[in-house]
Amino acid sequence: MVQVCLNGARTAADGMRVPLSPEAMAASAAEAVAAGATDVHVHPKTPCGNDSLSPRVVAATLEAIRARVRVPAGVTTGAWAEPDPAARLERVRSWTVLPDHASVNWHEPGAEELAAALIGRGVGVEAGIRSGTDGAARFAASPLGPRVLRVLAEVTETDPAAAVASARALLAGIGAAHGRPVLLHGEDGGAWPVLRLAGRRGLATRIGLEDTLLMPDGGAAESNARLVAAGLAEWRAARDTGN
Repeated sequence: MVQVCLNGARTAADGMRVPLSPEAMAASAAEAVAAGATDVHVHPKTPCGNDSLSPRVVAATLEAIRARVRVPAGVTTGAWAEPDPAARLERVRSWTVLPDHASVNWHEPGAEELAAALIGRGVGVEAGIRSGTDGAARFAASPLGPRVLRVLAEVTETDPAAAVASARALLAGIGAAHGRPVLLHGEDGGAWPVLRLAGRRGLATRIGLEDTLLMPDGGAAESNARLVAAGLAEWRAARDTGN
């Protein structure tokens, strides 16, 4: 599986290629799916371009995307969108349109309660385990572990030369991950090396303008679709050759 991560916490400062409105996200998702993406991860945005967990904002984003594609669509629940754990939980409980899945960063305060609320509402949980945090240890001890949709192994090391070693250490820390599937990805300078490692390991991965603004050759990525097409090619080559 190759998931497209449409925008992340990026803003208009990152260029017009980053989709910020529901209509732009939907169009970008449709192009990415046509290029081979089988899943969508998106950060719903306010009109000002800020990440939001507002029921109205989440609903508008999901409805626009679902009008254009027929693959699972998930959203963030990152603490930067709503720093207060209680308020974040209330936001999720008040969603009127539900995503197929939502990422929950296991190192953030209130992660267990948030994941339980999502599972209770029938929303799949991507358990975000970030390198450099205690997320792996917390997840290993979590009674919710066997109930999550998958583990999102997130490598924050952006030095290309160090990202793969960081990814291997993160995977070792995650271990059996309660028997759940693992999606491995990197970001910025680490995005492509970690994607290739995912191919070699036969793991799901993701690519998109959230994770990198650059193509494998270092040139500027014009769209999520271009990143997905390149990502699929790189992932398959790594899987098939072990390189």
